[in-house]
Amino acid sequence: MKPVIALVGRPNVGKSTLFNRLTKSRDAIVADFAGLTRDRHYGDGKQGGREFIVIDTGGFEPEKPTGIVAMMARQTQAAVAEADAVIFVVDARTGVAGQDHDIARYLRGANKRVVLAVNKAEGLTESPLLAEFHELGIGEPHPVSAAHGQGVRSLVEAALADFPEDEEDGESEPDADAPIRLAVAGRPNVGKSTLINTWLGEERLVAFDQPGTTRDAISVPFERGGRKFELIDTAGLRRKGKVFEAIEKFSVVKTLQAIADANVVLLLLDATQGVSDQDAHIAGYILEAGRAVVIAVNKWDAVDGYQREMFERSVEQRLAFLRYAPVLHISALKRQGLGPLWKAIAEAHASAIAKMPTPVLTRLLHEAVQHQAPKRAGMFRPKLRYAHQGGMNPPIVVVHGNALEHVTDAYKRYLEGRFREHFKLVGTPLRIEMKSSRNPFDDDKNG
Repeated sequence: MKPVIALVGRPNVGKSTLFNRLTKSRDAIVADFAGLTRDRHYGDGKQGGREFIVIDTGGFEPEKPTGIVAMMARQTQAAVAEADAVIFVVDARTGVAGQDHDIARYLRGANKRVVLAVNKAEGLTESPLLAEFHELGIGEPHPVSAAHGQGVRSLVEAALADFPEDEEDGESEPDADAPIRLAVAGRPNVGKSTLINTWLGEERLVAFDQPGTTRDAISVPFERGGRKFELIDTAGLRRKGKVFEAIEKFSVVKTLQAIADANVVLLLLDATQGVSDQDAHIAGYILEAGRAVVIAVNKWDAVDGYQREMFERSVEQRLAFLRYAPVLHISALKRQGLGPLWKAIAEAHASAIAKMPTPVLTRLLHEAVQHQAPKRAGMFRPKLRYAHQGGMNPPIVVVHGNALEHVTDAYKRYLEGRFREHFKLVGTPLRIEMKSSRNPFDDDKNG
């Protein structure tokens, strides 16, 4: 599981700037769940081969001078609870403030790894001004400049020092007998818990708690039709004696981690409520993670013909970027449509790990070019020579040739459609990568 870093501190110390630096984006809010997360923003960070999730808690102003703990309970406490490590951001220019002491006192009792980042410290690396931050009792101050990127790398290394780098999953050659890791994702009250309970009850299997990480991420192994699955829970599934109690509990971090760890994600929507911003955010994250996805519309039996038509239009408009995902209509409560749902999950997984031989890909590429050549770009016409598979889960097709930087996105979508059709890929993204030869004389020949 990806480790989680929470950024904590009073307002205007540069937490958002640091967040954007770590996620390498100006608008890296992959999951800003309105109404649920308050001011907590979530993004993906990567340093070297190590990936992690970053939470930006936003600033907080105490309602009363002593009310900081009450205020933190709304957003910062939640973020700290979800995190593996905390970066406490303070401001080198303003020095230690009273609020910093309040926050430090809370963090010292939080039983988390805490790293102190003294931001806006350009040119102050050896400055005696840094010494006063020792009084916070958090440990060695790390001078950084979030705006200029100075000291950020060593700060992240310090925050993640206790967490080993992920080993390769070997997903390029997946084990055919390995369980399919299935995550059920969706906002609260769409019926995730009902569906999970229905599955486990229907199959009458003894499920068990598999120890997870510090956030008790739970995976439930079970079998269906001779196929092994591993359900990565995002619904707050808990065991009470030998019986599971499913509580509709929403944790953004748990959802993001479950999606990242899954082979297939089941995105559950509520037919009675339409496609919300939260649904679109979760769907966007599934796409970014490159995961195979099946969309299940729950409570389909509870809506009339007009509502169904409006809902389908809403899916087409708001989730257009998941056009490759099958959409199935179910009722978890009444156990309707669950057979076809399992079939779609199996097909999506098979597509995600499909093997695409180089000779077949190259033949398909040449046929596609014969049918419709890429547009010229000035002097050059892109020359597509051969293609091979560059990865699985999601499948990646690497196309080699000349002047391929001029291939348009529209042409890549055209190629994607040809590959999808031949290999019958459903429910999985397919990524097309272009690799050009750098010989300028070859480029001239393409003119």
